[in-house]
Amino acid sequence: MQQNTDINEGPQRGGGLYRREYEHDACGVGMVANLSGEASHDIVEKGMTILKRLMHRGATGNDPETGDGAGLLMRIPHGFFKKVLGKSLTQRRRGAECAETFGVAMIFGGEGEEGKIEEIVKSEGCEVLGWRDVPVNPDAIGHDARSVMPKIRQVFISAHSATQRLTPARASASRTASGWGIRVKNDKDFELKLYVIRREIEKATKDTYVCSCSSRTIVYKGLLLATQIEKFYPDLSDPDFISPFAIVHQRYSTNTFPTWELAHPFRAIAHNGEINAIKGNLTALAAREASLESPAFGEDLKKILPIVHGGQSDSASLDNIFELLVAAGRDAPHAMMMLVPQAWGRKYHMGHDVRAFYEYHSALMEPWDGPAAVAFTDGVGLGATLDRNGLRPARWTLTKDGLFVLASETGVLDIPSANVERHGRLRPGAILWLDLEKHRLMEDAEIKTFYARRRPYRRWVKENQIPVTGLFTEIVPSELGNGERGTGNEIQRERERFGWSLEDVELILRPMAETGHEPVGAMGNDAALACLREEGRGFRLFDCFHQLFAQVTNPPIDPIREELVMS
Repeated sequence: MQQNTDINEGPQRGGGLYRREYEHDACGVGMVANLSGEASHDIVEKGMTILKRLMHRGATGNDPETGDGAGLLMRIPHGFFKKVLGKSLTQRRRGAECAETFGVAMIFGGEGEEGKIEEIVKSEGCEVLGWRDVPVNPDAIGHDARSVMPKIRQVFISAHSATQRLTPARASASRTASGWGIRVKNDKDFELKLYVIRREIEKATKDTYVCSCSSRTIVYKGLLLATQIEKFYPDLSDPDFISPFAIVHQRYSTNTFPTWELAHPFRAIAHNGEINAIKGNLTALAAREASLESPAFGEDLKKILPIVHGGQSDSASLDNIFELLVAAGRDAPHAMMMLVPQAWGRKYHMGHDVRAFYEYHSALMEPWDGPAAVAFTDGVGLGATLDRNGLRPARWTLTKDGLFVLASETGVLDIPSANVERHGRLRPGAILWLDLEKHRLMEDAEIKTFYARRRPYRRWVKENQIPVTGLFTEIVPSELGNGERGTGNEIQRERERFGWSLEDVELILRPMAETGHEPVGAMGNDAALACLREEGRGFRLFDCFHQLFAQVTNPPIDPIREELVMS
């Protein structure tokens, strides 16, 4: 578990073979909430109970006391922090200012970067109220985790600087002079500003990881076992540490080095599974960045680019893009339906409006397909979804007294059967949402119908779609240049010209022609890369392209037999 620069940074820094972008994970995820929206310490305790009962879905390394990662994502307990502010804040800001709405940045590392962080906050028209060293108990965790444990601190950020408090006229003049893209007028604007501040901190500092920076939510996580998190973070045992919900995660990382930073939850999601198309998605996302615009961010949009920075896991990348879509104005369920769409092929039975929704958004965003079970939140409500393949379990229960529980399996909380109002599981491609303001659970059909009919997607698709026809309707036998079927020697020359070997004909073309199925082989392709091949097999343009796919926990998928979920 030794975390040295050479191993972690990979070949680009002259070190070992490890590359963070090759990471995959398969873990335990869960969430618990009061549908009434009432915050309580009981919810925090229940979140930790779920974590402990998902511990078997996590993993340990050489040190059995060092887990792959565990954590909780909760609503910020402002009352708890106001109680401890008097002890931990610097003397410069106290009293009335402490009663304001404030944001909290949970930071790993950052030693020596304090001045730079405070300058970034000040440049965005906000103010650092103070720093707090988060109480931790290193003796509660394993030796390996302890040896690479970062310094863990919280930064309290006020929505307005002292300059803005002088007079409204001076505050307005200050905003105009500095050219801010986001004007902080309400809590939503403040949340956007904290998002920009976090991205600027990440880009301007070297050894600082911001677990969360929000006025709504906070993340407590680490390189821990589920049973260790309560003892490691004494804050979580304080009766005043309350929340209306908790999203929890126990990590099982495969083919990777677990780190403090890559423990879940992230700022908005917790994810169980893998994103198969991660490299293609990130490439397409990077290509779009130059043309991105947002009235919500204005000029501040430039400060948050790139949306996804290098060296992250697939889950962290999904968190980044989900966070952006929500910050820019989309509802959280809408954003997740864009990112993780259900199957909507021609043979899939569904309503015309819902199909048009997915068809329209397919032109805006590539699917972040799994296997994936995702719990997510915008800090106000929370939800969960399953990708179209449905290879990760997600089971839920709603009690008569308004307690909602979802996890990778049943039994994570002891609930008497007489107290169960409803229960079920997420089917492939399904989504649910807990509206904690209206105190109701929205299930799959209601959510999709609502968002599909909120805009005229059917008309937009019909009026703007340009279909490509004729590609597969007129397949004729191949002919040579003279318009006649070739002789054996001529066919052999053409086959060599296009690089087809006898093995390709017998093992690939023949099974496809005889059965109509994709051929299945176990030996793989051992041909040298086209750019390194000087002689022998002829060069073909398509030799330069290979499809990447996850090889960790997925069963083989046949696009013909499973055409309902594959295009």
